[in-house]
Amino acid sequence: MLVRYLSHPQVFIEPQFPVPDWSLSALGIQRVYNLLNTQWIRDVGYVMSSPERKAMETAQPIAKQFGLDLRINAKMHENDRSSTGYLPPLAFERTVTEFMKHPNRSIRGWESAVHAQARIVEQVEVAVKHYRRLAPLRGDILLVGHGGVGTLLYCHFAGLDIDRKFDQPPGGGNYITIDWTDQRVLHGWLPMEESF
Repeated sequence: MLVRYLSHPQVFIEPQFPVPDWSLSALGIQRVYNLLNTQWIRDVGYVMSSPERKAMETAQPIAKQFGLDLRINAKMHENDRSSTGYLPPLAFERTVTEFMKHPNRSIRGWESAVHAQARIVEQVEVAVKHYRRLAPLRGDILLVGHGGVGTLLYCHFAGLDIDRKFDQPPGGGNYITIDWTDQRVLHGWLPMEESF
């Protein structure tokens, strides 16, 4: 069984609103619709999303395209950064670097990386258990979320220490694939338009 974790693509940055309320940009929306024509997405039989708006806007067209129920998991959100809210790009990048460099610490009040990692790994397990209760089982599991916790998920299943060098490329809209039977990742971040 394959579990795919997809990060939402480009967003419309609105500093006056909480980050979880940001929506996809025009480019992000176009990439989601382009994704519907790729080979790998056609194998999806189950879709679960983070509750953040940009993730749901990524997941909804996929679920609709294939006639699937979209399940929302409140605990699949990005690492909790509500203590700072929006940060200008340079400050944000510095804080993310510290977040990954010191995974056991809360940086500027953010959720620590080890806590966020444990949470997202647990929620993947929740999704797999729910999927297995369905009948008949068909297709791969698709989890739609965020680059930060997605990187932490990748590090866990790759057996790697948390490190920002494993972060997704800029812009988002990338995915990893986990072979659930062997509990291992099959590849690092790939653009959502590229099949594996």
